[in-house]
Amino acid sequence: MDPENLQRAAKDHLWMHFTDHSRYDTEDVPVIVRGEGAYIYDTAGKRYLDGLGGLFVNQLGHGREDLAEAAAAQAKELAFHPLWSYATPPAIELAAKLAELAPGDLNRVFFTSGGGDSVESAWKLAKNYFKLVGKPLKHKVISRNVAYHGTPHGALSITGLPGLKQQFEPLVPSTFRVPNTNLYRASEITHGLHDGSDPEAFGRWAADQIEVAILNEGADTVAAVFLEPVQNAGGCFPPPPGYWQRVREICDRYDVLLVSDETICAYGRLGEMFGATRYGYVPDILTSAKGLTSGYAPMGAMIASDRLMAPFLEQGEMFAHGYTFGGHPVAAAVALKNLEIFETEGVLEHVRENAPAFRATLEKLLDLPMVGDVRGDGYFYGIELVKDRETKESLTADECERVLHGFLSKELYDAGLYCRADDRGDPVIQLSPPLTIGQPEFDEMERILRDVISRAHALL
Repeated sequence: MDPENLQRAAKDHLWMHFTDHSRYDTEDVPVIVRGEGAYIYDTAGKRYLDGLGGLFVNQLGHGREDLAEAAAAQAKELAFHPLWSYATPPAIELAAKLAELAPGDLNRVFFTSGGGDSVESAWKLAKNYFKLVGKPLKHKVISRNVAYHGTPHGALSITGLPGLKQQFEPLVPSTFRVPNTNLYRASEITHGLHDGSDPEAFGRWAADQIEVAILNEGADTVAAVFLEPVQNAGGCFPPPPGYWQRVREICDRYDVLLVSDETICAYGRLGEMFGATRYGYVPDILTSAKGLTSGYAPMGAMIASDRLMAPFLEQGEMFAHGYTFGGHPVAAAVALKNLEIFETEGVLEHVRENAPAFRATLEKLLDLPMVGDVRGDGYFYGIELVKDRETKESLTADECERVLHGFLSKELYDAGLYCRADDRGDPVIQLSPPLTIGQPEFDEMERILRDVISRAHALL
């Protein structure tokens, strides 16, 4: 279709995800037609720096012929066959590769269609596992405030964002929330107990709240704790020193499974193949998706410990769960090629080498009165916007609607930067660019952000 017909068809037929369609009564739908490296292009040929990696997905950049060729070669050989009692070479090889890369004894790989499906699978596995080992009361789940874990009913129930859940209630019961690790808001989170000046003490307090929740519910009823290495929603909350080690101790003490939700944080985003490796802990289950294929095919993976697989190896037992497209041979072939490129092109080393410069470039924005905090790790950052930097006063709901969504989001895009202005929690701008970029792209992001945020401040 030509651009005019694309617009008409988009408005008449395409139901976009998480989208307020009323805005397109007076505006054109942005239509992205191609990508090259760290950039995407619209129907008019205008170029935008992909500061979000699509949606925390595109690790290696756009337009990679090697990944496209891997997909085409596999499609010619075998386009599809399910993993229901059968296997395919790409799925087998990818499972073996992920088991090799994952920490500890996470050697069992269950393929899904995406991140939410991986989270859903992890909760079902936790409940099924405890029933098989004689602890049938263990079914409850603990997660963090403001955390996002997906859209399926189970994953959405684990999510800690009431605004995304209310319209779909009633959801799956037995999920409970604990405080997150937002150091910038430590005083508010702890009701003045910690002011953020001692990150380790704050982290210990936050981890201990998981123990409080387990004891409040009864340890014999709690199956799992779901946490992201760096929490995404709310704008990139890294873990304070010692946090993960304390969480691991608590889970071991009460026989609660630790699930590391790495839908975003895996596959190089933090400079390691997995966020658990970055922070030095071994979960019982690791959920992942997005960067596994760099977005060149949809795929997710739940990686579980040998211990959790053991009861399902008994005669007559099975995990009665699956997805038609889980382990799709074309997606698996793309993932294998993606991981091969990580090694041959030194992607993890590149991220680790350039991450300090990325942080330093973004921290230049702290001289703007509207920028309260810059936080994150690796190639994954959030910039929190405030009305008053001294008091940390946040934007009101009306100001978020008018300034964050009504101005910032569109102006950043018009200025040539695709990123995310988000107020699930406090208002932030999120950045998660391809892992292949360097200082020129860092500078381009900082320049655009500085200009648009400076103009947004005048609207408060």
